[in-house]
Amino acid sequence: MELGSSGPVRPVGRGRKAQAAVRAATLAELVDRGYAELTIEGVAQRAGVHKTTLYRRWKDRESLVVDALSEHFATDIPTPDTGTLETDLQAIARALVQSMTGPVGRAVQTAMFSDARRLPEIAEGQRRVLADRFRRAAPVVARAIERGEVPAGTDPAELLKTLAAPIYYRLLVSADPIGEDTAVQAARITLAAARAGALTQGSAAALEATDEDTRQE
Repeated sequence: MELGSSGPVRPVGRGRKAQAAVRAATLAELVDRGYAELTIEGVAQRAGVHKTTLYRRWKDRESLVVDALSEHFATDIPTPDTGTLETDLQAIARALVQSMTGPVGRAVQTAMFSDARRLPEIAEGQRRVLADRFRRAAPVVARAIERGEVPAGTDPAELLKTLAAPIYYRLLVSADPIGEDTAVQAARITLAAARAGALTQGSAAALEATDEDTRQE
């Protein structure tokens, strides 16, 4: 099923096939209608299942959206193994740019800037997505450490945050164009920071302590 499609759909039965159809329908409804107008009934109709099928697995609209988004974003960013950290970072950054500028990414941004962002379920969904991305970045960093490209103790979470920061700044703050050059620049900045040891475990805490000492002087 294509995102944004509408009209009647054939029943999909039960089990995994039905769950996949419901998740796809949820994303399509989010794109077409936005979070505020998304309903269980609308998702069920688009997915070709009865709404009781949804309630057996998802207790409400919020849990349904969180599950659909978590499943989507669990596969949108790769765990590359290109042979160098630089090209690995470029691959991740390109995938992030593509994901966040696509229909689902734009719909998610809209939802996150609406009342939905204050819901505990949505906040938990964000944490789940980020935790999964950090987990999948770990092998990329481990291989880079083994190759001697970055210091031991380089933190996958800090590396991914640094990589994503320029992209999200353009998306959410400056509204500057986002493209291939954005991904390449983000990878270059992150690689330089990692090589300098700025992204090792404890480096952020040490920097905060230094800043605090400076303020007290």
